Amino acid sequence: MKMNGSNAGHAEGSLSGRVALITGGAHGIGRAIAEKFQGAGSQVCILDLDDEAGRATAAALTQANPELPVCYVHADLAITNDIKLAIERVKTQYGRLDLLVNNAGVEIDAPLAKLSEDIWDKVLAVNLRGPMLLVREAVPLFPQSGGSIINIASIHATHAFENSIAYACSKAGLVALTRNLALELAPRRIRVNVINPGYIDTRLWEEYLRSMPDAESLPERVAALHPLGRRGKPSDVAEAALFLAQDGSSFLTGTQIVVDGGLTIQAHV
Repeated sequence: MKMNGSNAGHAEGSLSGRVALITGGAHGIGRAIAEKFQGAGSQVCILDLDDEAGRATAAALTQANPELPVCYVHADLAITNDIKLAIERVKTQYGRLDLLVNNAGVEIDAPLAKLSEDIWDKVLAVNLRGPMLLVREAVPLFPQSGGSIINIASIHATHAFENSIAYACSKAGLVALTRNLALELAPRRIRVNVINPGYIDTRLWEEYLRSMPDAESLPERVAALHPLGRRGKPSDVAEAALFLAQDGSSFLTGTQIVVDGGLTIQAHV
């Protein structure tokens, strides 16, 4: 595979020749990972529900690096057939898969009294059932040399926050899924790891801010909670994902990487 001239000859070509599927790739963390992987030489396919943003992201990344065009696939992770069709698209277009990033997720906050079965089922379907099905369908596309699966969970997997029962359980389940997949897929040399982001400046964060009465002062107060003095950026998570995708992390599997600016190392968060 030819590499873009700006990438040739240095470390950013570390994923050259590999194919990556990134869910939730139209926005935020998923888009940042897509950019990072493409910059490292990977062929990238992004999966999302937001067709307008998905196509726009694929077009923008392709324009930035025409030698590594990015494809977009519409899929709802709560629908099994959408997942199967997405994997079939990757198989038809690329014939293989080396990297899978389960980033897409949904968060619906509700206290126990208002936690309906529909909310519970939707959150668990997208955040936990979807990644499991994607891995199940994708594994046959991985080569004998193995590959890397990266799940994006959350600090909610290990720390409790108000009104986040369904989301926290889905992310804790994703951590458990990561460990079990790591063990089962190790003989195939497929590594499976998970990243737990903290507060990251994404579209979801912006929507949350707009819903709060203290929206003007909240960003500064949240930043002050972090020992490093700031909230995270999508690129912070993307850097961790790039590390887990590269050969330099070839002895890591079943591992959690926390990307939260030190938020959860404190006695009280």
